[in-house]
Amino acid sequence: MTSTDVLVIGAGLAGLSAARDLEAGGASVTVLEARARVGGRVEQVELPDGRRVQLGGEVVGDAHTSYLGLVADLGLTLVPSYVVEPGAITRQVPEAVDVGPWPSWLTEPDIASYEHVEAALQKVVAGIDPADPFASPDLHRLDQLSVGDFLRDNGATAAVLRAFDLVHLSLADGSIERQSMFAYARKQAVGGGTAAYDVAEWENQRVAEGSATVALRMAAGLADVRLSTPVSRVRVATGGCAVTTTAGEELTADAVVLAVPAGPARDLDITGVSDERLTSLRRQRHAWAAKFVAAYDRPFWRDAGQNALAESEGVLGSTWPQQEGVLSALVPPERYAVFAATDPQTRTAEALAQAAQLYGEPALAPLQTWTRLWGTDPWTQGYVTSWRPGDVEAVGPLHGTHEPPFYVCGSDQWVAGYMEGAVRTGRAAAAAALSQR
Repeated sequence: MTSTDVLVIGAGLAGLSAARDLEAGGASVTVLEARARVGGRVEQVELPDGRRVQLGGEVVGDAHTSYLGLVADLGLTLVPSYVVEPGAITRQVPEAVDVGPWPSWLTEPDIASYEHVEAALQKVVAGIDPADPFASPDLHRLDQLSVGDFLRDNGATAAVLRAFDLVHLSLADGSIERQSMFAYARKQAVGGGTAAYDVAEWENQRVAEGSATVALRMAAGLADVRLSTPVSRVRVATGGCAVTTTAGEELTADAVVLAVPAGPARDLDITGVSDERLTSLRRQRHAWAAKFVAAYDRPFWRDAGQNALAESEGVLGSTWPQQEGVLSALVPPERYAVFAATDPQTRTAEALAQAAQLYGEPALAPLQTWTRLWGTDPWTQGYVTSWRPGDVEAVGPLHGTHEPPFYVCGSDQWVAGYMEGAVRTGRAAAAAALSQR
C-alpha cells in the first residue's frame, strides 16, 4: 500500500492541471491514468515531414483564459487557428453543396428571420450570470425549452431552423431539438459569445507545437504519473481516502481528485460521498461523437476557393483545416451509430467519399487517416457535455462543486467546455484542495 497527499484519477488536461498546481502548492501527488498515455481527448502523431497531427482537441478562443495562461507558462506558442484560412465556408445538404456566406436555400426573408432570432438569442445570453447561473429567474422555463422551440417561438423560418441545426450538429453536441436552451445560453455567456456560436470567438487560436504537447509538458514535470492503471473503487473519508486499481493495488491519500468524464466516473464504485453529489455527477450526459482526420500533401481545397470549413447533413457533420494540408472532421451524435457500426475500412472510405463531395477527388487520396470513436471508447464514453431539455435542473447546482476531501474536475464540467473547461476546473479543484491543507 502506498500513500500520498492527493490521488488524481485521470491524466487528461483536467487531472494534469490539478496535479501541477497541487505539486506547486507543496502537496505530494500521484496521478492514475487508465490509458498507456497522458492527454485524454488530446492526442497527437507526427508525420515524416514533421507535422504534428492532432487527433483530439485543437482550438481555443479569447475567453479561454486558463488554457491560454497555461500555454504561456509552459513556454508554448499560440498562433491563429483555421479562422485565417483563405477561402469560403461550404455547406452540404442532400440537394446542394454551397460555397459562400449563405446557402442557396436561404431566401431574403429567411436571412431577415435569422437576424431577428439572433437578436432574441442575444437578450437571453445577456440575462444569464455565468458565475451564478442557478440564480436565473428564467432557469426552469429555458431549461425545459429546446433551442429549436425557442427559435420557433421567435419566428424562425424552416430554413433558419435548418441552418441552426447544421451549426449545432457540426459542433457534435447534438441537434437544436435535443438541446436545453438554458444550457446553450449559459455556455455562450461564459465563453464570451453574445448570441449564436461564433468560431471567430470560440476557436480562433491553437498551439503551434500541438495541443497534445500541453499535456505532455505538464506530465513531464510531475513526480508520479502512473499509466495503464485503471481505477475500480474510490473510498472517501476525512480520515483518509483509498483508491483501488483494477489490478487490486490500494493507494491511500488525504484527498482524491476525480478528473475523468462522467461516463467512466459512473463505472467507478465510489463510497463516502453524499448520494446527492453522486446523483448529480452521474446524471451528466456526454454527446457520443467521433473525430476523423486525414492528412494530405497540400491544402488542395484552396484551388476551388474553399477554406475547408464545412457544415453538413452527411455523416461528417463538420470539417475544418487543422493545419497546412490536414483536414479534421466530427461525426455528431445523431450520426454516430451508422459511422461506428461498420468496419474501419468502410468507415474511412465513406468519410473520404463525403470529403470528396465537398472538396473534389483529391480528398480520396490522403497520406494517412485516423479515427477516434470517443462515444464507445471506455475511457471517454463521449465528447463534450450534452444537455437535453431538463438536464440542467436534473444535474443541479452541485455540478462542478466539491465535497472535501473529494474534488471533481474535467472538460465535462459546466464551464466553457473543450480544453478550457478541463484546465479551469482542474486548477479550481487544486485550489480548493490546497485551501483545506
